Amino acid sequence: MNSPALSVRHNHFLHRGATAIPQPRSITISTSPFRVRLSLQENGPSVAVVGVTGAVGQEFLSVLSDRNFPYRSLKLLASKRSAGKSMKFEDRDYTVEELTEDSFEGIDIALFSAGGSISKKFGPLAAQKGTIVVDNSSAFRMDENVPLVIPEVNPEAMAHLKLGSGKGALIANPNCSTIICLMAVTPLHRRAKVKRMVVSTYQAASGAGAAAMEELVQQTREVLEGKEPTCNIFNQQYAFNLFSHNAPVQPNGYNEEEMKLVKETRKIWNDMDVKVTATCIRVPVMRAHAESVNLQFEKPLDEDTARDILKNAPGIVIIDDRASNRFPTPLEVSNKDDVAVGRVRRDVSQDGDYGLDIFVCGDQIRKGAALNAVQIAEMLL
Repeated sequence: MNSPALSVRHNHFLHRGATAIPQPRSITISTSPFRVRLSLQENGPSVAVVGVTGAVGQEFLSVLSDRNFPYRSLKLLASKRSAGKSMKFEDRDYTVEELTEDSFEGIDIALFSAGGSISKKFGPLAAQKGTIVVDNSSAFRMDENVPLVIPEVNPEAMAHLKLGSGKGALIANPNCSTIICLMAVTPLHRRAKVKRMVVSTYQAASGAGAAAMEELVQQTREVLEGKEPTCNIFNQQYAFNLFSHNAPVQPNGYNEEEMKLVKETRKIWNDMDVKVTATCIRVPVMRAHAESVNLQFEKPLDEDTARDILKNAPGIVIIDDRASNRFPTPLEVSNKDDVAVGRVRRDVSQDGDYGLDIFVCGDQIRKGAALNAVQIAEMLL
């Protein structure tokens, strides 16, 4: 069945409808008619988006437009299956091209979100041609020669990389759960130094891609109609259920998603001694992750000081109203750039002010993926 055209209206208001994401033949990225577009500039970099028809690839385009990212040319790349699709972006028509070894001639910045195997094959090839690659997969995150960057957290990790040097490079985007967690925890870590962090995540469908989001919608309809749910992406019912994250389980009993949080936190903080443990759960939410985080500090940090620190932290919004019992929710942060933090309270299991509990929510596709990658690209300008 042919899918209809998909119009993506990128705004930062709450989206309350849960709709499937089709694989369209013609895609329109719409912008407000009341905004002056400044993105297309002769002195801007040439940009390629790899995996443009996927959920994160589409969000790359939305974020580039939202932030008026300057570019002199834009190349849209995807698999052979998607090549030839027509897309309209910022009132210009584009044709999706097949990703090949020759796709990066003359490209300054390439935003990758096409899976680890594609990144491993084409990322180094692009870098050899002088392209700076910002990769959203796990392919290069733990490579000691590749910066793993959250711009608000460790911008110094990529300070040596700039456009115009003629040298290509690889920069890794951290995992979505790591980004959302460290956005909230790092400002506190800078003040009191985290000794141990215990994270429980409640992760949305979008982390498994557009097809998982579509299947969640389909399953919800099927269950409500009394039908057997379709389980193509996950091997069990997702609607009205939750389960341990579907990443492969390692010999130590942790799954890959949990170990990403452990290893990436240590690399980003440049602290191999910090103790991190995680339990990652998939929940039937469309596109925003939630995380419960317990912190143990080397220095005392009371909850009022912590709240003040977070209020002044970039990319953070506080939702912490005890009187109204109002705290962050995935729905409230969906399609938003900021990470929301609430439930800030002293850990009563620890003596003094050496422990805190916080609850964090962030949009997995935006700050957890596309926004972070575009912010990295902005730092190259």
